[in-house]
Amino acid sequence: MSLNDSEFLRYSRQLLMEDVGESGQASFTNASILIVGLGGLGCPVATYLTAAGVGSIDLCDPDTVDLSNLQRQVLYTTDDCGNLKVNCAKTRLEALNSEVEINVIPSAFDQSILPRQYSVVVDCTDDTKARHLINRFCFTNAVPLVSGAALGWEGQLIAFDFSQFRRLCFSCVVSENTPEPVINCANSGVLGPILGVVGSLQALTVLRILMGQFEQHGVMQRYDGKRGQWLSFSSVAVDECAVCG
Repeated sequence: MSLNDSEFLRYSRQLLMEDVGESGQASFTNASILIVGLGGLGCPVATYLTAAGVGSIDLCDPDTVDLSNLQRQVLYTTDDCGNLKVNCAKTRLEALNSEVEINVIPSAFDQSILPRQYSVVVDCTDDTKARHLINRFCFTNAVPLVSGAALGWEGQLIAFDFSQFRRLCFSCVVSENTPEPVINCANSGVLGPILGVVGSLQALTVLRILMGQFEQHGVMQRYDGKRGQWLSFSSVAVDECAVCG
C-alpha cells in the first residue's frame, strides 16, 4: 500500500502505532463493512470507521430522523428531521473523510438486497428478529459479526468471527424462538453516552478483526454505566442450535 502525503497526515496517529502501521492501515483501506442500523449505536460506529479510513461502508436503515433521536444519534441535526437517516449520515461521513466510499441501503435488512461479500457486518439494530437474520447471513457467508445493544444505564457487545470459528453464534446465546423483549429504548429510555460507549467498542472490535487481533469469539461484554463497571461472560455453543448446530 502506498500512502500519499494527505493520507500520512490524516492517519498519522494510527501509523505511529507499531502494531498498526502501514500494514494495519492497508487492512482498513481494503475492507468493506456493512452497518445495519443508523441509530445510537450505528452513528459512532460509522463515524469512527470512516475516520479510521475503512475503504467502503454500506449503511442499512429504512428510518427517517425524528426529533426524539437527537439525544443520542449524534450524526444528525434538527434540520435533518423527516429525512432518511442513511442519506443524512452519508453526507456527514463524506464530509469527514471523502476517501471512504459510503453506500446507502434505505431499507430494512434483507439478505436479498446485499450484493457483495463483506469483511465485517456490524449489528446496530434494536430488533431481535433482525439480529437473527443478520446472524444467519454472517454464519452462512463466514463473515465476522459484531453485535451491540443498550438500554437504560447498560450496554452490551458480543462478536463472532465466523471466518475462523464455525461453532457458537448469536442464536446459541439468544434462541431464535425468544420473543421480542417487552422493555426497550422506546418505552424505557437510554442514556446517550451508553450508546457512545458500546458503539465505540463495536468500531474498535471491527478494527481488531481486520488486523487479525480478535480472540473473543462469543464473549459477552456488559457495561454498567451507573457503576462504571465492565463484566465479561463466556458463551457456550448449543448442539441443537438451528444455525450453527
